[in-house]
Amino acid sequence: MKTKQSRREFLRLSATGALGAIVISKNDWKTSAVPASVKPIVDLKTFGIGLQLYTIRDAMTKDVPGSLKKVSDIGYKYLELAKYENGKFYGYLPGEFKKMVNDLGMEILSSHSGVNPKGITADEAKKMAEDHASLGAKYCMQPWIEEADRKSIAGYQRMVAEWNKVGKIMKENGIQFGYHNHNFEFDTVEGKVPYFDVFLPEMDKDLMTMELDLFWATKAGQNPVELFKKYPGRFQLFHMKDMLTKQAPLFTTNGVSDFAPVGSGLIDFKSILAAKNIAGMKYMIVEQDNAGDDKPFDAIKTSITNLTTKILV
Repeated sequence: MKTKQSRREFLRLSATGALGAIVISKNDWKTSAVPASVKPIVDLKTFGIGLQLYTIRDAMTKDVPGSLKKVSDIGYKYLELAKYENGKFYGYLPGEFKKMVNDLGMEILSSHSGVNPKGITADEAKKMAEDHASLGAKYCMQPWIEEADRKSIAGYQRMVAEWNKVGKIMKENGIQFGYHNHNFEFDTVEGKVPYFDVFLPEMDKDLMTMELDLFWATKAGQNPVELFKKYPGRFQLFHMKDMLTKQAPLFTTNGVSDFAPVGSGLIDFKSILAAKNIAGMKYMIVEQDNAGDDKPFDAIKTSITNLTTKILV
């Protein structure tokens, strides 16, 4: 039974649309029997925020178990991996890595595992799909295109055709394949813009989704909300990273260093997340390519703190 003095609790949906966090208002907290000096403890994992492990790549090279524990203790729920070689993730077999993560109360959401521009065999794609299925991942992302492979529209078209084939094999194994952008995809090549004239029209939307990197899209002069309106439902994953400087549209990653923890820079994440349903977003993943001061764990703590106290509330 509710009383006037009872503490009101309500479910605040996180940006994933699937998980929530219990939020207690300051006024209600003051009226409870608990001393005002005591603050409510909120499990940040209930916000369902992911981390791209590229952010802490040096630490992962030195100490995988210890680094993962730090990430869990900070409050991240989901992980996106960034090292898959010879059937292993960070040197561990898929099942081994999955157990290590699950034992820490986290889940593996995605993995950045690229396909050679010249393509891979069906057997190679099947092996990659099976390894990601054993890992428990929901997604596998094509993360990068080398500069030498960005010279022609025909080259982009060949890559997309190969990715569609990989996406079909991934789907047969329960994995959603997709593409993670930088800023160069929005540059003009032979009179066309690859992202708009090749990627979105030629990627099979049932086999490939977009992981929109909000930093790089903004660097290229794009308004993410307008992208969502023009291509609704195509962006299941968001890469959350902030920037420190405004500048004219930039189409190279070379020399870019103004990365910032989420909520510490210029990007208006609230307005972007307000359009998440139009985008089709299911998960958000924090990434900071370079922490600058060589303190990536401090940076990812700042990002999740800003998200859970300023942006998602």
